[in-house]
Amino acid sequence: MRWLVDGYNVIRCDPRLAAHENESLQAGRDALCRLLAAAARSSGDQFIVVFDGARGGGTALGSRGVRVVFSRAQERADDVLAHLASAGVAVVSTDREVQKAAARARAIAITADDFLARVLAPPSPDKDEEEDEVLREPKSGNPRRLSKKARAAARALNRLRHRPKRSP
Repeated sequence: MRWLVDGYNVIRCDPRLAAHENESLQAGRDALCRLLAAAARSSGDQFIVVFDGARGGGTALGSRGVRVVFSRAQERADDVLAHLASAGVAVVSTDREVQKAAARARAIAITADDFLARVLAPPSPDKDEEEDEVLREPKSGNPRRLSKKARAAARALNRLRHRPKRSP
């Protein structure tokens, strides 16, 4: 699966990442890239993290499984995320406009808080995939079944579940 991550938005949703950013913007970006690299190793997914760029924009390789994209001076990272969003891609941002753009592109919209809760969670024993209670919302119909959007988000987040290494 491919993940699009709103870089500064995610950094500022977690106190530990924000503390690195208080040192310098680069330290905050590096801390997020290390976190995403660990998620990429455990899940096998690809992560594209988008940051607002001050100069000409461009891309860089963050680490294995992580690509860093900087927006050009005339555009915001939100615009880049909206442009890159497509069906089947998970977009991580708490920004409403980014989430609306992801929904228009038929991408899976996931809040930064839900993403961080899953990525930073301690390792759990290997269990059947289950839906998170956190993603439940009031609705009509079967009260025990999540909406299609919530089920897609839960499936994407379940890919990031830490699994203990099995010995052969």
